[in-house]
Amino acid sequence: MASNNECFQVLLIFLVLTLLLLAGFSSPGMELLTLPFQEATESLAPTQGPVTNIMFLKTHKTASSTVLNVLFRFAEAHNLSAALPEGGRVHLGYPSLFLTRFVEGSEKGRFNIMCNHLRFNPSEVHKVMPNDTFYFSILRHPVSQLESSFIYYKDYVPAFQAVSNLSAFLASPWTYYKESVGLRNAYARNNMWFDFGFDNNAVPEDSYVRARLAEVEQHFQLVLIADYFDESMVLLRHALHWSLDDVAYFKLNARNPRTVASLSPLDRERAKRWCALDWRLYQHFNRTFWARVHAELGPQRLSAEVAQLQARRRELSGLCLQDGAPKNKSQIADLQLKPYQSGRADILGYNLRPGLDTATLRLCQRMAMPELQYMAHLYALQFPDKHPKNLQFLKG
Repeated sequence: MASNNECFQVLLIFLVLTLLLLAGFSSPGMELLTLPFQEATESLAPTQGPVTNIMFLKTHKTASSTVLNVLFRFAEAHNLSAALPEGGRVHLGYPSLFLTRFVEGSEKGRFNIMCNHLRFNPSEVHKVMPNDTFYFSILRHPVSQLESSFIYYKDYVPAFQAVSNLSAFLASPWTYYKESVGLRNAYARNNMWFDFGFDNNAVPEDSYVRARLAEVEQHFQLVLIADYFDESMVLLRHALHWSLDDVAYFKLNARNPRTVASLSPLDRERAKRWCALDWRLYQHFNRTFWARVHAELGPQRLSAEVAQLQARRRELSGLCLQDGAPKNKSQIADLQLKPYQSGRADILGYNLRPGLDTATLRLCQRMAMPELQYMAHLYALQFPDKHPKNLQFLKG
């Protein structure tokens, strides 16, 4: 009987403890037990260091100059090497397919950051970048991209030179566009497709397009969307394990809004047909971008982090910029901040506030520095024994 009573007491204690434990899960005073699973796993996740080996395929007229500035700043801040154009070049062999000889010092080893304009050629790129490199790029709605290209390359691209406006070009593109002219016409049709290393004059058959899209997915871990730039910067920050300030930016190489043409619905449809390969490319990666955003962040977190980025950018604008606004070329005093002008585009830049202390001035200069000047600056740092880059446009 004694042994039976002892067993009963043990069982009773066990039941009481079980009830107390269950009550703890529903008690408002037991926050630790009610921590949501996602928060609990996030708090236990190991802290990862920033990604430092990065290849950015800099597509044309897609806000890629702003991304390049973000990458150049990170490279300089962390003493990383950049794959810069060789000798007097200002890009990596574009519009020819990339070759390693287009990179200064390529014979001496590999680099951390690669982000200057090039036409993607994976076998050659892999020779100058480490095996663990993070590959990403950016796309823009093809109608907006083509409109920007027309204004920017109006005097350079043969297909654009003899036509007064984009609407007239789109009404009869084959009147002006000749495949036999060569690579300079790549800016006039499926330019983003071309930048990925593909034939911009290919027939957009479904099997061909699907095969090329699969190649892009094979080589690139992330494709951003310029039309949702802040959302793209938030997603990039998470992918690279970077800080908020690492991806804060001032918009660079942007046009005066007065030079942006408004296209009719008919012109927009014609542009999508003319650039059908770019349209398929954009549609596909716009879908994958938003699928990844929702899977990794969710709408509430995305909205909150976009707001944080925008608030930080406003702070930095107030800290750095005279009047907090971009200026046209005639208003920019510092040659190192004066952007290159092309075609009929009126490219805006910045003046800095006077009286900044040394550390703040350095930060603000880097954030406002156009890509050609920043490329020349990094070239001088990495290759002090080489002749510096000769940027003729700064000499009037």
